[in-house]
Amino acid sequence: MCTYQTVKMELDGAAKGASGWFTLTGGAVYVDHPYHACHEHTVNIDFTNAGEGPAARVAVELTEESALALIEAIQAALAAAPRGLASAAD
Repeated sequence: MCTYQTVKMELDGAAKGASGWFTLTGGAVYVDHPYHACHEHTVNIDFTNAGEGPAARVAVELTEESALALIEAIQAALAAAPRGLASAAD
């Protein structure tokens, strides 16, 4: 079952798409049918820069288990680094 719930957020970073590197300004996370992954439903994450058009998009389709593992890995990496090391305020 699709939730039709999309969680959008502003992002500050960079991503590499088909046309090369671009500045990230936003993202979206939702559970839906994947475009490419071989599963009925996936956790889909889009990294975007709407101002640069459709080419400035990187999409990720993950199983629920992989999405949770990614969350844990991000938290572990941040916990292992000095607080504020990767902060925009630096």
